[in-house]
Amino acid sequence: MAGERIRLDQPREPRRSLLPRWDPEAFGRVSERTARFLGTGRFIVWMSVVIVLWVVWNTSAPADLRFDNYPFIFLTLALSLQASYAAPLILLAQNRQDDRDRVNLEQDRKQNERSIADTEYLTREIAALRLGLGEVATRDWIRSEFEDLVRELERQRTATADRPAQRHGGHREHARADERATEHGPNAADATHEQAPRGGAARGRGRPPREGPPRESGGPRGPGGAGR
Repeated sequence: MAGERIRLDQPREPRRSLLPRWDPEAFGRVSERTARFLGTGRFIVWMSVVIVLWVVWNTSAPADLRFDNYPFIFLTLALSLQASYAAPLILLAQNRQDDRDRVNLEQDRKQNERSIADTEYLTREIAALRLGLGEVATRDWIRSEFEDLVRELERQRTATADRPAQRHGGHREHARADERATEHGPNAADATHEQAPRGGAARGRGRPPREGPPRESGGPRGPGGAGR
């Protein structure tokens, strides 16, 4: 025996015992069924019927047919025997139910922990999404930007439409000044050009007045004038 080696990868051989062997699970299932039956109204009704028949038979039947005369010692012994077996069976069923409840509570606790962890993770993700959405352009912001852009385009179009009108007005003034200069001669043209407004302030400033053809001084030259 000392030289034998105990292997851990193989189950241990059961020891010999003088006590009877039973399956704990099978015995527990039987105890639970018995406890459930003892806790029903059907068992109470059947037990009451049996006791009433027992008492009536042993009081009203002929004396030679009575098997348990008053004070019903055999009935008392049967009820005591039933109670002595019913109490341990009920306790065994309760212990098994307590074990199942303990396992279920442990599983529920782990499930609650996982649910809390998942809820916290989802809360952090939602907070991150809110922070990210704070930097994303919203519909109202895009609408306001488009409205500002439309107003800016309208302002530029109005300014562009006003500039050609001013240019056409300046050209018309110059044309009228040229016509008056043509009608009244070179001197009138010079005076008109000096008084007429220019197309712009920068263009009118610094521009020299327009000079006419040189005039001849003196009267008509005589025959001796050529020799001077």
